[in-house]
Amino acid sequence: MRRSSRARRFILRVSHAGFGATLTLPEGSHRNAAEDFVRSNEVWLREKLSGQADRAIVEPGTSLPFRGSHVAIRHVPAPRGAVVLSDGVLEVPASQVDAVPKRTEVFFREAARQEVADRVRHHGSTLGREPSRIALRDPRSRWGSCTTDGRLMFSWRLIMAPPDVLDYVVAHEVAHLREMNHSHRFWAIVADLCPDYETHRRWLRENGSQLHRYDFTHSGKNRRT
Repeated sequence: MRRSSRARRFILRVSHAGFGATLTLPEGSHRNAAEDFVRSNEVWLREKLSGQADRAIVEPGTSLPFRGSHVAIRHVPAPRGAVVLSDGVLEVPASQVDAVPKRTEVFFREAARQEVADRVRHHGSTLGREPSRIALRDPRSRWGSCTTDGRLMFSWRLIMAPPDVLDYVVAHEVAHLREMNHSHRFWAIVADLCPDYETHRRWLRENGSQLHRYDFTHSGKNRRT
């Protein structure tokens, strides 16, 4: 449970990342009323929680989605060296096995940064628009966003999706540089940039939660049970 000065009613959300549910309470509301609200939505909540993807700890031996395929993580006992992807195996040099998840995340983030920047340049050139800034983060509720001053944000986890899905998300946000809404004009621009966008949008709705299930913050021996 968390309180928010902006909330005007109880809001119950289930995490797409498999991390449970959050109930947002308006300031001044009573906890008893909040608990009654949860009980009144118990059937819905149990159904949503049962459909959450199990969390997968990133560690040597883990198979991770990457650009629509899968790669297996292999720990290379070495104090330094570049992470190398070859024949479906991601070799991660690290003195301690506990460093493997973080180094893997850094590799994924950099790959996402390069791919996103390339697609932003491509679609931005088509529209004659340039963002003021591009940032990569790890949000739980959205794959991308665009601010009124032209700043674009993308989830680095898109690098785990098929390339065409990442391209759709970039096209979607670049289209907002011209139309800051979801009007018919906006979707017409998206269709021009990414003709099969409905297919890729559907893929995200059906499979996006799987990209959030991978936990890059813990090694196997630090796993909580």
